[in-house]
Amino acid sequence: MSTTQTTQIEIIKAATTKINDVDFGNLSFGSVFTDHLFECDFKNGEWQQPVIKPYAPFLLDPSTRVFHYGQAIFEGMKAYKNEADEIWLFRPDENFNRFNKSAVRMAMPEVPEELFMSGLRQLLQLDEAWIKKGKGNAMYIRPFMIANGTGVIANPSDDYKFMIILSPVTSYYAGDVKVLIAEHYSRAANGGIGAAKAAGNYGAQFYPTTLANKQGFQQVIWTDDATHTKLEEAGTMNVFFRINNTLLTAPVSERILDGVTRKTLIELAKSEGINVEVRSVLVDELVAAAKDGTLQEIFGAGTAAVVSPISGFSYKDEYFELPKLESTVANQLKEKLTNIQNKLEEDTFGWTVKI
Repeated sequence: MSTTQTTQIEIIKAATTKINDVDFGNLSFGSVFTDHLFECDFKNGEWQQPVIKPYAPFLLDPSTRVFHYGQAIFEGMKAYKNEADEIWLFRPDENFNRFNKSAVRMAMPEVPEELFMSGLRQLLQLDEAWIKKGKGNAMYIRPFMIANGTGVIANPSDDYKFMIILSPVTSYYAGDVKVLIAEHYSRAANGGIGAAKAAGNYGAQFYPTTLANKQGFQQVIWTDDATHTKLEEAGTMNVFFRINNTLLTAPVSERILDGVTRKTLIELAKSEGINVEVRSVLVDELVAAAKDGTLQEIFGAGTAAVVSPISGFSYKDEYFELPKLESTVANQLKEKLTNIQNKLEEDTFGWTVKI
């Protein structure tokens, strides 16, 4: 291995590359990782020397706090390479700000912007060969932080590890997605951590989603914890509904994640002249619209999936198939967004950032 110093980040380059063993035409989402990772520890009340080093497992003590009390947060971002071999990020400031909001909510230290952005930038530059050109290709970026102090006393940790890993990806969801509207389970509750990208939020979804899978549904549309009458998110995504010619989505709250793709689609829709209402959407309202034919579309929105159309939903053992439309708002917005991300059309919003 060769070691060099770049600004304040130590860089330890891998002796060999794994890239020649990867079939980029047959990637399973989030299962292949690049040659290097970024790592920085928080100890004694301050951030230590950051390092970029070869991707590899690392050891943790059995009493490490993350195993026992769940202090773990993450983000999901993407980088894109255009035809000129330039690398672009999409709204990275939004992900950085949300990461630190999650940290505050989970009683974890905030990551300095220079540490986050410089580490991300240099890691992408080092592994830039893994970022493939072409629409649909991207580099999925997973910044995360765990409590790695030791001891089983139920207090916040004193020590933390912040890391960034990279995974080349294509599209996330494919085919028809049928969803089950939750009647009992909820993704998050008032006063809880639903607005944070905390690992526990996702772990808690697995069981009810597995129950839905057994009934033939791919995902769950979560309802509010208090009344189960308000539609909130779909699986791991924010969710949109088009009734007549109006696009509806729930407002963010302490239960609902402030999705970067969500807010982007809202802005794009408005710029395209599409009527958008950000308000609570009731289950009864959705069912009534499905019955009278005014429900046109449902789709999820998130970094991994970008836009994921939903073909039908079930509520109280009644299934509603959505109309098969030649032209959809979901596809219109996805096309516009992915063109901007891949620098195929002008970014008039100032969302893209060159590495």
